Formats: sequence, C-alpha cells, structure tokens
Amino acid sequence: MFDRRLARSTGRLLFWLALGCLAVVVPVSALLVWMDPDAPRTLSGRLTAVWRISAQTLRLGEATGAPLRMLLSVLLGLVALLCVSTLVGVITTGLGERLAELRRGRSTVLERDHAVVLGWSEQVFTVVAELVAAQQSRGRGVVAVLADRDTTEMEQALAATLGAGRARLVCRTGSLTDPGALALVAPAAAASVLVLPAEDTAADPEVVRVLLALRSLTGAAAGPPVVAAVRDGRYLPAARLAAGARGVVLETDMTTARLLVQSARRPGLPAVLRDLLDVAGAEFHVLEGGELAGLAFADIALRFENVCVVGFLRADGRACLTPRPGSVLEAGDRLVVVAYDGTARPPVDCRRHVDPAVMAPPVPVVAEAARVLLLGWNRRAPLIVDILRRTARPGSVLDVLTGPDDRVVRTPPQDPPDAERVAVTHRVGDLARPETLRALDTRGYDSVVVLGPDTAAGGERPDDRTLLTLLMLRGREEETGCALPVVAELCDHRSRALAPLGPESDAVVRGELTALLMAQISQDPTLAPVFEEVFAVRGGALDLRPAGRYVLPGRTASFATVVASALRHGDCAIGYRPHDPDGTGGGTLLCPDKSERRVWTDEDMVVVLSAAPGAFDAGGDGRDALPRMRREPEERDPSANGPPEGR
Repeated sequence: MFDRRLARSTGRLLFWLALGCLAVVVPVSALLVWMDPDAPRTLSGRLTAVWRISAQTLRLGEATGAPLRMLLSVLLGLVALLCVSTLVGVITTGLGERLAELRRGRSTVLERDHAVVLGWSEQVFTVVAELVAAQQSRGRGVVAVLADRDTTEMEQALAATLGAGRARLVCRTGSLTDPGALALVAPAAAASVLVLPAEDTAADPEVVRVLLALRSLTGAAAGPPVVAAVRDGRYLPAARLAAGARGVVLETDMTTARLLVQSARRPGLPAVLRDLLDVAGAEFHVLEGGELAGLAFADIALRFENVCVVGFLRADGRACLTPRPGSVLEAGDRLVVVAYDGTARPPVDCRRHVDPAVMAPPVPVVAEAARVLLLGWNRRAPLIVDILRRTARPGSVLDVLTGPDDRVVRTPPQDPPDAERVAVTHRVGDLARPETLRALDTRGYDSVVVLGPDTAAGGERPDDRTLLTLLMLRGREEETGCALPVVAELCDHRSRALAPLGPESDAVVRGELTALLMAQISQDPTLAPVFEEVFAVRGGALDLRPAGRYVLPGRTASFATVVASALRHGDCAIGYRPHDPDGTGGGTLLCPDKSERRVWTDEDMVVVLSAAPGAFDAGGDGRDALPRMRREPEERDPSANGPPEGR
C-alpha cells in the first residue's frame, strides 16, 4: 500500500517526504527544548523555541508572531528550498551528462597539428605505435583515434600494447562516415590523417565513404595529407578519387603478396624491411641537393659518411631510384637517402676509402628456374600465383597444397605467355597430418610459402592453422636434417613470438608493412613516390645480395668500397647483414660509416636497392609495376572519349 501511494504522483511523494521529516524533526526539536535548562519556562515560549529549531532544520525561516506571518515565512522557505534544489539538480544533471559524454568519447579534440587515425583493425597498434614514437621524438604531440568502438576498450587495448610515453593518446567513438563524428577529432587542424583498412574486402567501400566524409569537412584541395589503405585493388581508383590530390592510397593485399614472394626468394628480407620502415631505425629521407647539383650520382653516393644516397627526387615529384651512375643531379632536384634521424649529413669526400683492388669483377648473374611450394589458401593466394607467373624464370614449378575446406579460386594468367613460365599443380590434403608433408619432397623446393585462412572457423584463431603447419614443417626439418626456406603469413603480430621458425624461415605479419608505410608517408608525404618505386619491380626493389658479388671474399675492405662496387652492378648498397652461424649477432646494420673496414665473406649479405632488368631502358614494359599510390592530376577522365595518353 505504501509503495502504491508513493508511485501515484510527485506531489504525493513530496507529501509523504514532508510528513516523514516533520515526524522526526518536531519531536526531536521538542526534546532539545525540554532538555535545555535555559529554555523558557512558559509553554508558549517553549513551543516557540520548538518552532524555531524545526524551521532552522527545514530551512523554513524563523519568523514568529501572528500565524499569517509564520505562514508567509514558511512559503518563502519553501520557494528558496525549491530554487536551491532545482539549481543543484541542474548542476548535477549537467555534470553527469558531461562526464557520461567524456566516458563515451564524444567530446571535441581541441589540439592542433596532431595525428588522426580513423578505423580499428590489427594495423591500429602498429600505426599508433609508429605515430607515438614519431611524436615523442619531437618532445610532444597528440594522436587521436576515432572508431566505432567503446572508448574505454580502445584506450585499454592501446595502453596495454604501447605503454606510457610523452605523446598523449586520445580516443573518440563514433561513425566514421558521419561528418559530425569526424569533427570530434578535428581533422582539418591535424597534421595528418590515416584511414585504416577494414578487416575484410566487403568493408572497402566503407573506406571510400570515410574519405568522402573527410572531403566534406576539409574540402577537395585543402586540409592535411590523407593516407588510406584498401584491401581489394578494385576499390583503388574510387579511393584515390575520394582522397583527392593530397591523398595517398595503398593496397594491403597486393603489398603483402609482393612481400611474401620477395621474402620467399630472399630469407631475412622482412626483418630488413621492418628495420628500414619503423621510426626507431634508419629511414628514407629527402634532402636538398644544394651544392651537389651538377654532380653525377656515382660521385654523390660517396659524398656522405653515414648516409646512403639511393636516388633523386626530381623537381616534378618523380622518384628516380638506383639511377645510372652517370645520372646528374639537376637544379631543383632533391636527394633520396637512407639515414638515421638526427644524423649529421655534411658532405664529405669518401672516395679515399675506396680500394678498387678488392672489388669483385662484374659477373653476369643467371637466374635459374625455381620450385615453390604454397601451403594453404586465402584471398592473397591468387595474387601470389599471378606474381610468380609474371616474374619467375621459364621452367619454374609451383605446387599448391590446400586443405579440404579451402575454397580455391582458379585464376587464368592475364598474359598467355605467363602460363608457360610456371607449371602450376594443385592437390588437396590435410596440412595438420605429418604424413601429408612426408609425401612431398620438401628438400627439393627452393622456398615454401605458408598461408592461413582469412577468417577462422569455430573457436579457432586465424593463426592457429598457420602455426600448426609451421610446427609440421619444423618437425620435417628435424627428420631430414635439412633447413627449409619457409616464409609464413601471420594475422596477429603476437603470433610471431610463438611461430616455430627454423634458421632459414621468416614470418610476415599481414598488413604490418602497409601500416609502417602509412605511418612513414603521413610524416613526410613526399616519400610516397619513393615507396612506390621501392615496392615495384620496375626499379628500386629491396634485395639481399651476397657480399662476394661486390668485394673479394676473405679480403679487408671498407663499406665505401662495397658502395662503389655496387654502383658498377647497378645497385645501391645501404647496409649489410653479417654472417652469424650461432644466431647471436646484431642483425642488419644500416647506414654504416663509409670508412668502416671489415673482412667480408661470401656468407655476408649486403642490403641493396637494385634496379630491375630493363629499368634503365625507356622501353620497359612495366608489367609488374604496382598500382600508383596517388592520383595524379594529369590523369584523364576514364569516361572521356578516346584512348588514354601513354606515359
């Protein structure tokens, strides 16, 4: 009955609240008066004292006298109490809503020149870590992350991965395609904006919508540089158009496929790329030519002690990596170099360190046909098969072994002669059973590529099947006593520490290279054409070459001698990896001093940027070129009549 009465109306609730207060205040006030030795002796005086104590307690005023006067005092007290209660309620509600808004991540970022990351995927940890490191190198900075996720979850996940640092991390939640939500991270005032690719190809149109939403806020030509990525190459043209002239768009699947193929040919290449692309190590930089204008590339390459010159950035923005030794640095051109941050770069003549007597004579290298084993299947597998078809030597063999549940998409070669280069065979088997691999002559393969599924079924994780396959291969190595050159694709960067890799094996984390590239380009957009050349076969491909190709094995030579000899072969040496039979060495050494001298062996590997065959020729077909990262202003409208002009 009491609950029903309280629930009838607010007035009934106030009545019972007042009645309850009076039932407590009046008797207690009376006890205080009657127990006070100085209380009035008369009954009317004591009742007046009881009224005053009760009125003070309930804030109803203390006026005494005529009943009308006391009633007016009570009315004023009730009005004052109502005003104060309303004010307290308004303040409490406003503070509560503001705190709830802050917890939901709906407040506006007020900083300027900050880095903005839009989206959430496995790449966010690599991207944010690189941006935070770059901001910390400057002493301060803010990295703002906007995603359609809970703010607390994002902050906890990033804090557990990144730890503490001087750069401040701000997380906001909202729909990426809503301009109002995008305004929370102030993209127009940011130094750079990065749009992460979604987890699957079906969400690539979402990236295009995000770029269009950014365009509506910042304008088509204004705003900060935008770096985005898509997984499916079919959405590259639309993404480039939406990003505008200041945008750079990468393709995750193609970049990962190319890295897997390059790593299969050169074990150890992923580690070199990580050292070269992360903020902590040596990086690509663009320097002003200055007083070196008019000199040939071969002369400029030996004009820095601890900086490796790898090419020119022409005045029109075109990157020219590994140019001919006689190519001249023209006025307005800049130098593309590999160097550490903060490295002193004054020109100095290092030609005195070159010893022509220990240079190895140029010997033509004849590439042989290769045998490649592909284990597993996902959406990047057709890209890998296509790259191998177009780049392998005639007579090569590609054996594909997939699981019973893998959906294999057979793609015909784009160019009929490509089918004659590589003989492709396909069989089905259980990769989790050791006898499946025993049926294969694994020792007869030059490289083994292991792919995992794009999405895991049931309670499995995406990398579970890959780790199981690697474990079977590792057991096969122990049985045969022969190291297998294995490169595996992993989804989670934390799985790299768990992967049972042999001495000739390596792992590529899916999307990690794209994340590093996005962070690098966001810090310096002029590097976009440089990276486009680095990851295209038409020129500037990163490679590992035996040191015996450049200097005589067993002889002492400076690194300047290696650089000079590499130029004779059409390569740019940027570092080396010393032979380490015990596995206790320091890994790759980038940008060593030109004066550094050591005894070189044929097992030492030199890190070079090498021009592709025919790269010096103007008539190269460029069939294996990557799609351009940036939409060029001079591109014609595809809808225009007539064929596009040649480049």
